[in-house]
Amino acid sequence: MFFNYYIPTKILFGKGQLSNLHKEKLPGKKALIVISSGNSIKKYGYLDKLLDQLTKANVASVLYDKILPNPIKEHVMEGAAIAKENACDFVIGLGGGSSIDTAKAIAVMATNEGDYWDYISGGTGKGLPVPFAPLPIVAITTTAGTGTEADPWTVITKSDTNEKIGFGYEKTFPVLSVVDPELMMTVPAHLTAYQGFDALFHSTEGYINKTAYVLSDLYALKAIELIGKSLAEAVNNGGNSEARAHVALANTLAGMVESTSGCTSEHSLEHALSAYHPELPHGAGLIMISKAYYTYIANSGTCDERMIDMAKALGKTDATCPMDFVTALVDLQKACHVDELKMSDYGITYDEMDKLATNAREAMGGLFEVDPVPISHEACITILEASYK
Repeated sequence: MFFNYYIPTKILFGKGQLSNLHKEKLPGKKALIVISSGNSIKKYGYLDKLLDQLTKANVASVLYDKILPNPIKEHVMEGAAIAKENACDFVIGLGGGSSIDTAKAIAVMATNEGDYWDYISGGTGKGLPVPFAPLPIVAITTTAGTGTEADPWTVITKSDTNEKIGFGYEKTFPVLSVVDPELMMTVPAHLTAYQGFDALFHSTEGYINKTAYVLSDLYALKAIELIGKSLAEAVNNGGNSEARAHVALANTLAGMVESTSGCTSEHSLEHALSAYHPELPHGAGLIMISKAYYTYIANSGTCDERMIDMAKALGKTDATCPMDFVTALVDLQKACHVDELKMSDYGITYDEMDKLATNAREAMGGLFEVDPVPISHEACITILEASYK
């Protein structure tokens, strides 16, 4: 019973909470708003709602709207330059994990010199300490996937070297986050599924992680339970506000798992896939490799009780063996219509597996160190090959 605990983010959770933003003490008077290059944030009026809240709070803003589903370093640097030019004193990420992650990275580079990769550990990153505190970050999530509103992490790709690497430290936690399930009602079914499984795997990886402890366990099992209970309903009936709220809460709890425990090599393997194939949605890639990955963990015999705990939380209440989790996982994927996703549909070829396994370890090798069982290069190839369709 010995641990350190630190999640400094104030979270406004619940239906209609975006309308209360102007009542909060915002961390500045001019914000850089970071959104995706898609049209949903504007189309469904979420940007207008935010702008109205900022007007009521007497806060000016500048918009940066280029973020890709797998965000890239070039946009971090461009967004940071815009923040500097316009003397923005905080950054708002509005959208999914890609927009909020990029907002965090922009906040770092808006106050620091050099290149973003100077501060990245892993791959070709220099791993330098960040000299100056980032601009404050406000996160307003419109999806339920990454939990980035409740953790310090940001994942960015360096396109020229195919490196997709996570970064974060105590000063990249958002100071304020809004989790309003009303903003998630328009997410299409397939994206609801991809994002929901990302939140699930943040929780399952955090539960089997060597760094897991009593608080991360509480968050993880509750998140798994909520996803098992409500994700399929949110996918199949997107207008069910209760199911949307359950998945939103699971996502935020999964972010807290990321803040207290963390990911395992499942995420390293997927980051390699989407680093080379950025059109692959992160959650879809995780789904593709998950059956083989958790089968490997189950067969290792290293965390049998925890696998059974996760199976029960996911809804298989009569679970008695580790493979029951894999069964429950596949059942949920079938219920969400994502059990037949194919790597080949995204241009991934079978002969890439050695390259992808190498990239996973070179870019984010640290996650392999917290796996419950050693996973060798050869085992990675086996997992990827078994996942290939």
